[in-house]
Amino acid sequence: MRGLIPIGGWTVLMVGACLSVSLAQATPIYRSVDSQGNVTYSDRPGGDQVEVAPVNTVPSRPAPAPRETAANEAASGAGEPKASTFTPYERLRIAAPTNESTLPTGAAGDTQVSVALSPELREGHRLRLVVDDEVRQPPQQATTFSLTGLERGEHTLRVELVDSEGQVRQRSAPVTLYVQRASVYLPANPNNPRNSGNP
Repeated sequence: MRGLIPIGGWTVLMVGACLSVSLAQATPIYRSVDSQGNVTYSDRPGGDQVEVAPVNTVPSRPAPAPRETAANEAASGAGEPKASTFTPYERLRIAAPTNESTLPTGAAGDTQVSVALSPELREGHRLRLVVDDEVRQPPQQATTFSLTGLERGEHTLRVELVDSEGQVRQRSAPVTLYVQRASVYLPANPNNPRNSGNP
């Protein structure tokens, strides 16, 4: 008989699947028993209509998003932070003035500081001049600094290499500079208060 499915073996599973599909489509199911006692189910009228309770369903979970590739993680800043590495420059020193040199009186405490650096500055790196343990000028890309108005006496010069975050990555060896300046009390000095005409 067309439309009938015999019960037996793996066909039980097929019946369950058909029942689920039929319920989803709101199609009635009929049950009949032949003369030999075989039970069959069909979606065509004939036999007793089977009342099937609604099937409980559980909504499926959304599929997890695919993991980003290593390149995407690096570009987006995702993943574990990695410690930044720094390769020291082969040469970082003050080329001029030389160590223990003297700045003469006529210079009035003004001089140029030249830095020898190899290789060239990398991207994001800057140089700054430190005089007597104080930063004298903001970081710059140039390798020459202008110093003005140094007081008479001994001074220590040093160059520091900083990264884009202002962290010191490398320091030059210190250079000692002696500065000579005319005393304000010398008779020939126009700033001598005795030359102002006051008794």
